[in-house]
Amino acid sequence: MKSELYRKLPSVDEVLRDADIASLTSREGLAAVTDAARVVLQRLREEISAGHLDANGIDLALSGMSEAVERQARNETTFHLRPVINATGVILHTNLGRAPLSEAALRHIQETAAGHSNLEFDVPSGERGNRDVHVDRLFRKLFAEGETSPSNVSTIVVNNNAAAVLLALNTLGDGGEVIVSRGELVEIGGSFRIPDIMGKSNATLREVGTTNRTRISDYEQAINPNTKLLLRVHRSNFQITGFTEQPHLDELAALAHKHSLPLMEDLGSGSLFDLRSIGIDNEPSVLDSLRAGLDVVSYSGDKLLGGPQAGLLTGRADLIARMRSNSLFRALRVDKLTYAALEATLLAYVKHDHDTIPALRMMRLSKDEIGQRADALAQTLREAKTRLSVDVTDGKSIIGGGAAPSATLPTRLLAITCQGLSAQELAAKLRANNPPIIGRVEESRVLLDLRSIFPTHVNVISEALLAIARA
Repeated sequence: MKSELYRKLPSVDEVLRDADIASLTSREGLAAVTDAARVVLQRLREEISAGHLDANGIDLALSGMSEAVERQARNETTFHLRPVINATGVILHTNLGRAPLSEAALRHIQETAAGHSNLEFDVPSGERGNRDVHVDRLFRKLFAEGETSPSNVSTIVVNNNAAAVLLALNTLGDGGEVIVSRGELVEIGGSFRIPDIMGKSNATLREVGTTNRTRISDYEQAINPNTKLLLRVHRSNFQITGFTEQPHLDELAALAHKHSLPLMEDLGSGSLFDLRSIGIDNEPSVLDSLRAGLDVVSYSGDKLLGGPQAGLLTGRADLIARMRSNSLFRALRVDKLTYAALEATLLAYVKHDHDTIPALRMMRLSKDEIGQRADALAQTLREAKTRLSVDVTDGKSIIGGGAAPSATLPTRLLAITCQGLSAQELAAKLRANNPPIIGRVEESRVLLDLRSIFPTHVNVISEALLAIARA
């Protein structure tokens, strides 16, 4: 009878009187240990209710009660957000925090966070300053390079690209119509939909064209006295192929300027370097869009830029100034830590020191370089003569973060099996490592792509696999 099983469970007070638990209480505090005991007992009640525990099972669980309470207390009093090793081959993995920050960015964050800073203070004059100046000066340098670079360009920062789009649409399209191609009404991760954001911005959506074909004439016919903005949206996470048509940016720019309308592009990822250098075509950079005549471009800080989470708006200084004066800007602006990380990241671009930015370094790794790492790790694992079987095979990495959705980077993968464990079980044990190691499972093997890891992680992966194989 379940009632008899429930009666075997001690009360919280009885658990707390145990000598081992009393020792734990002196270290972790009464409140934390009491909460942990309640959680463990509730878990046992649920197991009884589900029919998963009999009398012997209850006795076994109670014999390990102090250890279970200690584990629970430790879980509740340690950080839940923690580092993981990304061996998926997805460089900008949204679920794993997207772009890792550079060492310079981490140092600048620490320096800025440890005390006070000149976030909004002009040191020479002793007067109140503007927080935008710390990064706008660097953006101006980057966008001023080259003979065809745009002039009079400014940049502001908000907390993510969705916020950037919302601020821009509310500033430039409030109370009027915004024209956008039907084939660009995208939804990306987290149910972020362009039509929903437009509704929140108090702008009216005016769809033109069809899902696969939109011509410049469609935009021109839709322009009316209530039109306030033309919007181009980069198709993140998908491609439309086959019978398609889309106006070139310079055509849209000419049309917008003919009618004295601003033209905005939501680039999403937004690269500050030429992706063609790593073999990826058809993914415009921010500078490409500005040179084509765009008035405003919105993009992310933690994707192709390789910096912190942020939404960036670059464009005509007069339009950016209007966005800065919008009351929404104060609600969406970022703090000193984001500015610190972004400033350090941009300085690396100014110095052309791209390999100090981890995401860019990972993108630029060659297949041969990754293969050498994979071969060395595979040899170490084979020489240990454990239950592991390790092969090195060709594979493909992806950038992720909605950037270049159809593009891949050639790589070499570790393909691993372990005698006595299924691929899913092996993957779960790797995730249970400290730090967790995240790979992927395909064709009954665990695949680890060393492109998206740091060199210091190779030994961690080796030790984790050998420990699993010897257990």
